[in-house]
Amino acid sequence: MHKLIHSLETTRGTVVLREANLADAPQFRDLRLNGLQDSPTAFTADYQVNLNHPMSFWEGRLTFDEHGIIFFAEHEGKLIGMTGIRKGESPKTQHGAYIWGVYVHPAWRGLHLAERLIEACADWARERGAVIAKLGVMANNESAIRCYKRIGFTVYGTEPRALFYEDRYYDELLMFRDLINSPT
Repeated sequence: MHKLIHSLETTRGTVVLREANLADAPQFRDLRLNGLQDSPTAFTADYQVNLNHPMSFWEGRLTFDEHGIIFFAEHEGKLIGMTGIRKGESPKTQHGAYIWGVYVHPAWRGLHLAERLIEACADWARERGAVIAKLGVMANNESAIRCYKRIGFTVYGTEPRALFYEDRYYDELLMFRDLINSPT
């Protein structure tokens, strides 16, 4: 069963934002692989490595506990966007959460779906006691940086040479958002 978060009317039709479940594994695999292939420098995960994972790997990624979840954007039964969030598990880190895997299929970009998915993650984390959300974004990914800044994320540092792809290094910007005092 899908837990509906929001239903959005867009210029391309109705998009549902919802929590993931085990039945999503095949489409999750396809969406994630599409993202890794479409935007190889946006993710530290590697397309070829993920391509070779068995379906049990993808099902395992969709098995959640109180520390993490994935949200999907769906149109007419097809997954078109995703992001995940993971809360700290130690008593010393459980106040924070890390957003990962933000991806919207290119045909669906420009509708602010990534912002809505991230907001679902922020709400989920806040409801579970998190006071801060963090994420990393490659310094050359200007559209993603603009998206994150629009919803209240601020750069707090840079990880130099965080990614190496096709004989080139990429720096990663580290960003955070206060989940309690955030204007968004």
